Parts: sequence; structure tokens; C-alpha cells
Amino acid sequence: MLLGVHISGFGKISEAPKCAAELGCNTMQIFSHSPQRWRDSVLDFSETERFNQEQKVFRIKPLFIHVPYLINLASPDPRLYGASIEAYIEDILEAHLLKADYIVTHMGSHKETSEEAGIERLTAALNKIIKKTAGAQVGILLENTSGSGSWLGYKFSHHKKIIAGLEDRRRVGLCLDTAHAYLAGYDIATKDGLEALLDEIDKMAGLNLVKLIHFNDAKGALGCNHDRHEHIGKGSIGLEGMRRIINHPKLRDLPFILETPKKTEDDDKMNLKVARSLRKN
Repeated sequence: MLLGVHISGFGKISEAPKCAAELGCNTMQIFSHSPQRWRDSVLDFSETERFNQEQKVFRIKPLFIHVPYLINLASPDPRLYGASIEAYIEDILEAHLLKADYIVTHMGSHKETSEEAGIERLTAALNKIIKKTAGAQVGILLENTSGSGSWLGYKFSHHKKIIAGLEDRRRVGLCLDTAHAYLAGYDIATKDGLEALLDEIDKMAGLNLVKLIHFNDAKGALGCNHDRHEHIGKGSIGLEGMRRIINHPKLRDLPFILETPKKTEDDDKMNLKVARSLRKN
């Protein structure tokens, strides 16, 4: 089983693979720099080399890098839109140096313009980014969202439209976040609800495009649209719902990354233990 967590709070980025290994992980997700501010420096070459060595030593593969929260590829603000595209290009090129397999992104907010306008801007941005990073081997994963505010990606018809508008689709896939799906209104706490979600993804985009599961329980009511994660089995999806997801024949061979709450140092260990206990051989 490919199981890991989002590793955060480490000092140097090169320390992340060891942190993941100490938790018993064989895959992981990280931020390559602060998610709350624009990049103010580039990674030192020696730090990049050490990260690559540690990743190889601890056999952390595949590696996922989540883009910073400030990036908004659907923004109607020309300055933010342009800055987001440039930052995204820089992040992909850096992810390539870190030998990351995929970069994970939320699909952006249309900021009360319209979903169609936001989708058009996001598609245009991705086309530019893919061209500008043609030499990189890093894939781009579009993550579904909970539907709060004016964020795109809370239904998979959005993914369908974006993928259809791409000039080169070879590097683009999907990240399925279980908490976001439930909070957006997909009742994956039930067997029928999970099957309906997977059928919709397959119809709209192709289930083969899902390359990563963000394995999170949900804090909140079905369809409430609030983006809040909960410990595995302690949220609205519940143990049985999470068990069905991690063992589903169409999902079980994918990487599972936990983004569960981290209020204490033991929270990741606890959630990983629960996730492993749910897995059937």
C-alpha cells in the first residue's frame, strides 16, 4: 500500500524524506516553500541535492508537491492572475529539480465573476504553464474542492471542461480529496454514494486520470461546502466509509496521502495507524 502524509513543519526541506520514513510512509506530500507567501528565494543547489539523496535513501516515491495557497489561476485580477502563472511555472521547475512526480493544485476562485469565466482563465493559464515547462517531467493534478465561496472544482463537470480545453493533456490528472467530495455533496459515506462519485468521475474525465487520493475524513454535514478535515474515522464519512474507500478495487493501488489535523506530534501516527488497520490484504 502506498500511504503517506503531508509533511510540514520541518526545518530544511531535505529533512522531509526522513520525517516521512520515521512515520512508516513510503510516499509523501510537501510544500516546497511557504504556502502563505510568494517565493522570496530559490532552493540552494546543495539542499536540492541532499533532498534527492534522502528521497532515494528512504525510498519515498511518488513525491507530491502542493502549490501555495496564494496562487489563483482563475483570478479576474490581471496582476494576481499573471503573478500566479509565473509562480506556478517556477514551482513546476523547482519540483522538477526535486524529482517530484506531481504538483497538486486547487483550481482557483473566479471571485464572483462566473464559473465559466473562471474555467476559461484557468484553462488558458494551464495551457501557458504546460508550454513553458515542456522540459519538465512533473505532472499536474487538479484537486476537487468542497465548493466554498467561488472556488472551482466542487463538481467534476469543471474538470471535464478544463481538460477538454487543454492543448496538451499528457501531464494533467486528478487528485481526489475525500473530505472535499463529501463536503461538496457526494455521499461517499455510503456504498452507493461512493460508486456514484466514481461513475461521475469516469464519465466526466476518466477514472484513469486519478493519480492521488487525499485520504481525509470530513468535519461537517454533507454538502455544507466548508473545507474542514477530520481524523480518520472520527468525521462524517466515518470508519466504514473510509474503509470502503481505501479498499475499493478502483482506488486501492493509488497513493493515499493524509492531510488530517495536526494538533499534537502524535496525530499523524494515530491517523496512519487507523488507515493501515482499515486496509484489507
